[in-house]
Amino acid sequence: MQVYLVGGAVRDEQLGVPVNERDWCVVGTTPGELDALGYKPVGKHFPVFLHPETHEEYALARTERKTAAGYHGFEFHTSSDVTIEDDLGRRDLTINAIAKDADGNLVDPFGGVDDIRDRVLRHVSDAFAEDPVRVLRTAKFAARFHDRGFEIAPETLAMMRTMVDNGEVDALVPERVWKETEAALAGRNCRVYFETLRNCGALRALLPEIDALFGIPQPEKWHPEIDTGVHTMMVLDQAEKLSDSLDVRFAALVHDLGKATTDKRHLPSHPGHEQRSVRLIRSLAKRLPVPRGCRDLAVIVADYHTRCHRVFDLRPATIVRMLERADAFRRAGRFEKFLLACEADARGRAGLEDRDYPQADFLRGALAAASNVDAAEIVADKVGAEIGKALSAARTRAVKQYRRDFQVPP
Repeated sequence: MQVYLVGGAVRDEQLGVPVNERDWCVVGTTPGELDALGYKPVGKHFPVFLHPETHEEYALARTERKTAAGYHGFEFHTSSDVTIEDDLGRRDLTINAIAKDADGNLVDPFGGVDDIRDRVLRHVSDAFAEDPVRVLRTAKFAARFHDRGFEIAPETLAMMRTMVDNGEVDALVPERVWKETEAALAGRNCRVYFETLRNCGALRALLPEIDALFGIPQPEKWHPEIDTGVHTMMVLDQAEKLSDSLDVRFAALVHDLGKATTDKRHLPSHPGHEQRSVRLIRSLAKRLPVPRGCRDLAVIVADYHTRCHRVFDLRPATIVRMLERADAFRRAGRFEKFLLACEADARGRAGLEDRDYPQADFLRGALAAASNVDAAEIVADKVGAEIGKALSAARTRAVKQYRRDFQVPP
């Protein structure tokens, strides 16, 4: 029995990146022998075992054969005569197809070490085209390693485009699309993930609401970058700088979806795009398993971001209604995320990336002022609808007074 360190752990060692988890490949043995040694079987589709002490994953070396469309359409073969080179040959990218033996020697049959040195994301073999998940994974790696100068090899990008043209990505299930998209949003340079998918045509197939934004003009006065898709990517950049929250980043991604459906007669203006965005977000969240927290924040941001931007022009009563409808009094943490997403939107514009956003501080103070009213005293002698009206009126008075004291910027 021979045991090899494989995959991301070897790649990250070569990059000088801290290794967070290790995967192992076992050659020259059988499931029965591993079971006898105390390894716990956990694999559903092929033999994977947990080490009895470290609980790290040990998989038997295997080969695979395409039997049907999609990423589930594979038949796996494991036996004691499958070599480490055979196993590495079924992997996606050369940088992930390197193994290290017990003596520290590298097994690198596909030039992964050279591609790490040259900063290239290259497919191992033509079998890459058999698994549509690899389109998503390659886009995710392009984003993860963007700061290190990695680029997708032209031949690999061409293969990804062919996979899209052949309808292979259409077999991806919503759960897997969201899983990879979620991981990209949670990581660094997430805009690169979406730009890569667009470059190979997969964005149109998997996230058409996002793809449709590119080429849609906006008023140059407010959006020097003009293109709505470009603006969305810039907002993602700003959201990434402002917050690690998946909710904030997802809201940044989808806040303007309605602009893709604006009647051409109104362009470059987008009247009513907020409510159209809300409908599209809800539809997207039904198609993909988007977490409720992501969806709900995105809906609020889409609905109220323009009012947040022009809050200094709003009446105190209108501000209170916005706070109430956004459930800010009960969900102050979520409202803070709302403000971060709005700030990202304001800064996600060409030449305005470093602009101040005093609207956020103003609304934080307005929420605090409105929250300080003595609700119990105000509604003590009220019943029914009178309770809400009296509370809103008191909050409005508090916001009105707060506004008098707030130094609105010129």
